Amino acid sequence: MYEKKMIYREKIEKEDIGGGILMQNLGAGDRMSVLHWNMDDGSIVDWHEHPNEQFGYVIKGGFIIYMGDEEYVLKEGDAYFVPPNTQHKFVATGETEAIDVFNPIKTDIPKKK
Repeated sequence: MYEKKMIYREKIEKEDIGGGILMQNLGAGDRMSVLHWNMDDGSIVDWHEHPNEQFGYVIKGGFIIYMGDEEYVLKEGDAYFVPPNTQHKFVATGETEAIDVFNPIKTDIPKKK
């Protein structure tokens, strides 16, 4: 069941998860969830993995994405896929804004101290 059919981002509270990262949970459908990120330059989402397939789109700024032994540099307008159970890390390059889509629905959002 869909949480909401229409999402108005300005009405969703931004959650400070620490380390210069703000997250907005845009909602979930039956099989996927969507998160919106604002990250300060140099912010890091450290090495992690999850059972979810992940698709992301860089709206503004960019990332250095480390996946396994590979390193990728993405900029505004670029997109990425992260397969399930794959170690990966993000480093924001510039003030960065991005969207992530997860399948199945992502429920475990780690918080920084």
